Amino acid sequence: SLPSTPGTPSLSTSALPPPSAPSNPSSKPTSSSSPFPMPVRTSLSTFTGCPDSSLTATKPKCPPLGLESLRVSDAQLRASSIQRYGLGAHRGRFNIQSGIHDGDMYDGGWCAAQKDQNQWLEIDARRPTRFTGVITQGLNSIWTYDWVTSYKIQFSNDTHSWQPCKNGSEEVVFPANKDPETPVLNAFPAPVVARYIRINPQTWFENGTICLRTEILGCPLPDPNNVYFWDNTPKTTDKLDFRHHNYKAMRQLMKKVNAECPNITRIYSIGKSYLGLKMVAMEISDNPGQHEVGEPEFRYVAGMHGNEALGRELLLNLMEYLCHEFEAGNPRVVRLVTETRIHLLPSMNPDGYETAYKLGSELSGWAMGRWTYENIDLNHNFADLNTALWDAEDNEMVPHKFPNHYIPIPEYYTFANATVAPETRAVIDWMQRFPFVLSANLHGGELVVTYPFDMTRTYWKGQELTPTADDPVFRWLATVYATTNLAMVDGDRRPCHCDDFAREGNIINGANWHTVPGSKAPCRVGAGHIEEEWRERRRKLRDTENWGSFGEGFPNAVFSLLRALTSTLPPPPPPAFDGDYWRLLNPGEYEVTAKAEGYHPVTRWCRVSYEDNPTLCDFRLTKTPKQRLREILAKGGKIPKDLLLRLRQLRLRKLRAQRQAQ
Repeated sequence: SLPSTPGTPSLSTSALPPPSAPSNPSSKPTSSSSPFPMPVRTSLSTFTGCPDSSLTATKPKCPPLGLESLRVSDAQLRASSIQRYGLGAHRGRFNIQSGIHDGDMYDGGWCAAQKDQNQWLEIDARRPTRFTGVITQGLNSIWTYDWVTSYKIQFSNDTHSWQPCKNGSEEVVFPANKDPETPVLNAFPAPVVARYIRINPQTWFENGTICLRTEILGCPLPDPNNVYFWDNTPKTTDKLDFRHHNYKAMRQLMKKVNAECPNITRIYSIGKSYLGLKMVAMEISDNPGQHEVGEPEFRYVAGMHGNEALGRELLLNLMEYLCHEFEAGNPRVVRLVTETRIHLLPSMNPDGYETAYKLGSELSGWAMGRWTYENIDLNHNFADLNTALWDAEDNEMVPHKFPNHYIPIPEYYTFANATVAPETRAVIDWMQRFPFVLSANLHGGELVVTYPFDMTRTYWKGQELTPTADDPVFRWLATVYATTNLAMVDGDRRPCHCDDFAREGNIINGANWHTVPGSKAPCRVGAGHIEEEWRERRRKLRDTENWGSFGEGFPNAVFSLLRALTSTLPPPPPPAFDGDYWRLLNPGEYEVTAKAEGYHPVTRWCRVSYEDNPTLCDFRLTKTPKQRLREILAKGGKIPKDLLLRLRQLRLRKLRAQRQAQ
C-alpha cells in the first residue's frame, strides 16, 4: 500500500488471476508496446461491482462518479497538458458535445499538447473512493478524428506518490476506443481505494492525437475524520419510487398508482410502437374519461428520444406524487386535479428505451436508442406546417384564404408510404382527439427551456430568431419554469455542453438555438440523479394551473383577438366538441370578437388579471334571420311575422346596394 495522508485510508488492491486477452485494436498505434496483461472487460448491464475477494457477491455495483452529470466540478479535473482552453481537462467529460465551430472554447473532450506516453488526465474524488472501472470515448468533433486506443491507470492519496493498476504483479494496459463515440468500459481486476485517479494514454489513433472523454466508476467511502465530506445534500420527503423503470416496470408502476387512486386516474393507450409496445398514458382528473366544460386539458410528453430517461422517470414520479398528495388533501394538488384534466405520456419511444436499457446507461452511448426501431428521429418527424404558413403570409393569404390558427396536415403526410413513424401518427391522432390547451415535451441532455418556433424562417440558416405571434406568452411560460427550477437558478452551475443558457435566463427560442423542422417545440431538461432532479423540478411539474380563458357553448365558433395598443393575435385553437374555448394570454386587456356560422359576431373587451385563476369572458351570440329561417323550414314550422319583416328589410337593403353599385 501507498503512504497515506493523516486520517485517510491506505490505498489498497486485491489481485485476481489475469483474464484472457482480447483481440488487438484494429487501428495501428503510434508507439509500440509489448504484450500486456489485460483487464476485465464487461458490459455495464452485467457488471456487478468490485471483484474483490473481501467483498460479498451481493455488493451493489459502483455508480458513475459524476463527470457527465457535473457532480464532479471543473476544479476536480487536472491534466498534464492541454492543446488550448477549449480542450482543457474540464472538457474531458463523458458524452460532452462540442460546439459547431472549430477552435472554440467549448470543444468535445480533453486533448494533450504533446503526443507521448507521459500525458495524463487526473480526477480528484475529494474523498476516499473505491474505484472499480473507467469508461472512455474519443473526441466529439465534426472536424477531426482523435481517440486513445490504450491507456494505463494510476492511483494516489496525495498526488505525489502514485501506484499503477496491476493484475497480479504486472501493470495493466487497458484497451480503449476504436472510434470517437462508442463507449468502452474497462473494469479493474480488483477495486482500489484511493482519492485520486489518473488515466495515462499509451497509444492513440495513428492519424490523430491524444484526446478522450471519460467517466469513472466508484463508490464513495465514509471518512469520519473529515466533516466537510458528510452528506448534507437536501433530501426530498416524498415517498416515491426513485429508480429507473423499463417498459414492464413502468406499466406496473402506472397500474399501482391507478389502483391506489382509481377515482382520479385512468390508464389508456394512444397507439402502439413499431415493435407493438403500447404507448400508455395516464389521465389525472376528478372525472377521468370525461372532458368537462370550463376545465382545460394539459399534457406532458417524455421519452421522444428513447435513451433520454429522466423525463420518463419524472412523469412517473409526478403520477405518484399527485395521487399521494390528493389522498392526503394537499389543497394545491386537490385544486389542480379538480380544475385541470392532466395527461401524462412517459414514453413516446418505448422501443428506443428498451434498446438502450439492455446496454445500460453508460455503454449505450449518445445515439443508441435515441431513435425508433426504424431509425426515425421523432423530434424531426412531425409535419412541417411552418413553411405552409409562411408561404401564405408572403402571398397575403392570411387569414382570409389560409388559416393561421389551425393549419391542416398536408395531404402527402397522410399517405401510407410517407416516412412517418407509427409513434408519430399515434401522437398526432392523440392531439386531434383531445383539445389540449398547453403541453410540454421533456428531453434530456441540456438544461434549458425552448419555445416556438423550432424551425428557422430563412430555410438555409442553422440558427435564427423565429418568434411566433404569441412570443410574449411563450417567453413568460418558459421564464416561469426556468426561474422556479432549483438547478437553473444556481449561479455556480456550469454549462452542460457548448452553450451558456444562463446568460439568457435559461430559455431560448428553439430556432435561435438550432433549426428543427417537424418538431414538437420541446421543453428540455437535463439528466442527473432521479431524486435530486425530482426535488429540483417538483414545483414546476406540478404548477400547471395558471390559465387565461374565455367562452363556451359554440363548437364551431372562431375568435379573433386584438390586444390594446398592440397588434392582432392569432385566435385560439379549435374548441372542444362542446364548444369549450381556452386561450393562454399574458395579463392585460384584449378586444375579443366571437364569430359562428349563422350568428351575429360579438366584440367585447376582456381583461386578464394577475390573479392565480382563469379569467372567464362569456359571449352571447344571436342567430341571424337566415339561420332562424333555415331552422324553421327544416322543422316544417310556420315563419313568424317578425322574421318575415326582417327578411324583407334585408332583401331591400341588398337591392339598394346593387343599384348604387351600377
